Amino acid sequence: MLYPIRETAKLGELSLQKICLKANMEKIEHTIVTTNGIKMHVASVGSGPVILFLHGFPELWYSWRHQLLSLSCLGYRCMAPDLRGFGDTDSPPSADSYTIFHIVGDLVGLLDSLDIDRVFLVGHDWGAVIAWYFCQFRPDRVKCLVNMSVAYQPRHPKVKTVEGFRALFGDDYYICRFQEPGVIEEDFAQMDTAKLMKKILTSRCPRPPCIPKEIGVRGLPDPPALPSWLSEEDINYFASKFNEKGFTGGLNYYRALDLSWELMAPWTGLQINVPVKFIVGDLDITYHIPGVKEYIHNGGFKKDVPFLQEVVVMEGVAHFLNQEKPEEISTHIYDFIKKF
Repeated sequence: MLYPIRETAKLGELSLQKICLKANMEKIEHTIVTTNGIKMHVASVGSGPVILFLHGFPELWYSWRHQLLSLSCLGYRCMAPDLRGFGDTDSPPSADSYTIFHIVGDLVGLLDSLDIDRVFLVGHDWGAVIAWYFCQFRPDRVKCLVNMSVAYQPRHPKVKTVEGFRALFGDDYYICRFQEPGVIEEDFAQMDTAKLMKKILTSRCPRPPCIPKEIGVRGLPDPPALPSWLSEEDINYFASKFNEKGFTGGLNYYRALDLSWELMAPWTGLQINVPVKFIVGDLDITYHIPGVKEYIHNGGFKKDVPFLQEVVVMEGVAHFLNQEKPEEISTHIYDFIKKF
């Protein structure tokens, strides 16, 4: 085995929770930075080497609240933007403005505007996808990468991204259902946003998420109660921002998938050449996509990401692992980046 695989996330000797007992949300600063033709909201705290956190869908900078506080207490400047289309960052109307080049361009512009040369990069969900591309385009700006949930997905030269998902899971698969502008937004609007966020964030079903048109998101199972790691205050923050902004910006990432696939043709076969640690929960939907486990554990992942140093599979943990297991995730990040 070329790299260790941990079947259970284990805390290091350092108890980040105890160190950061006095840390609180009021310490986090909020600024607006102009980058790549948009205004981007950035949450930041601490001083020292920069860790740049990239969130997923349907999330915000707020998804990283625990890691911002914990790791800033250990001597890092922690930054988490609302990505293009989310929260208090601008949301261009056209899906064509959400290719991977736009999103990575926003982040490079963010670093340039703040005179930051290189960062420790941390991504989850869509943030992980963006982080892989960031490392392809600008490895000179990345010290190392800690990526979560979404393993690297090499470009298939003959199969467009959405076409591939449709072939695997059918038209009701959520990525396919997200493609037609306005349709899923109307479906989302039939439900209270806070309730919708609860359904999504607390889901623990590893099966492919499908949304039949005749049922819609109302048919998704209701959580019996909020888990201990998620509060009503957390839900209300997410809901308030999506009520203000809407979901179209985030959905446009999915609608630009095939355009990004077309534009990425020159990078087909390019490896990820930065040091990487990858973390996934064993209940994560992404871990159960056909072929993914084999790719991660049987050598394909290591071939495409030759500096992959560690894979962590967290037992009993679902998709939103940075919120479900905040202290463990903070420790995993710290244990890796401190080497660099």
